Amino acid sequence: MKKVAVLLAPGFEEGEAIVIIDILHRLKIRVETLSCTSDKQVVSYHKIPVIADNTLEQAFDIDYDAIVLPGGPEGSVFLANSQQVVSFVRRHDLAGKLICPICSAAARVLGGNGLLNGRRYVCSGDLWQNVGDGVYVDQNVVEDGNLISGKGFGVVFDFAFTLAARLQGDSADANEHAEHIYSAWRE
Repeated sequence: MKKVAVLLAPGFEEGEAIVIIDILHRLKIRVETLSCTSDKQVVSYHKIPVIADNTLEQAFDIDYDAIVLPGGPEGSVFLANSQQVVSFVRRHDLAGKLICPICSAAARVLGGNGLLNGRRYVCSGDLWQNVGDGVYVDQNVVEDGNLISGKGFGVVFDFAFTLAARLQGDSADANEHAEHIYSAWRE
């Protein structure tokens, strides 16, 4: 069974995180939420306390098939400034695992730490203007190798379905298979 880590930092965008977690669970993909603080409780962007499954520190040496980085103005800044997060993402990226930022996380976390490595990506707003490491593409969801990025909360379903398709072995365009995945999700 595929295993996904969703990194939760103080100020994370709860809508992005919860929708992704929900869809992956419904599609029988194992998800583990990891708090990027020393406490399992993390308070979201809209001040909603969430209890993570584990802390990143405790799960640091575990290998995941995909790493999801939710956005949120404060959450993505926290992730970008955490050397533990950057090291965790870098290790998984070098191993060819899926790296999946949404909203501000692509620009701040990956772009801000030289982790885009020339790959195509999308992010929210005009944050791409501060990134010199990747190639910004104005699309809802962008796939480039093992990088899947999403524009923001408005495309979170497309982003989650794209991730699910890749984890389930669909190498073709996820849009062609969206109805099949959506049907499984509705059950």
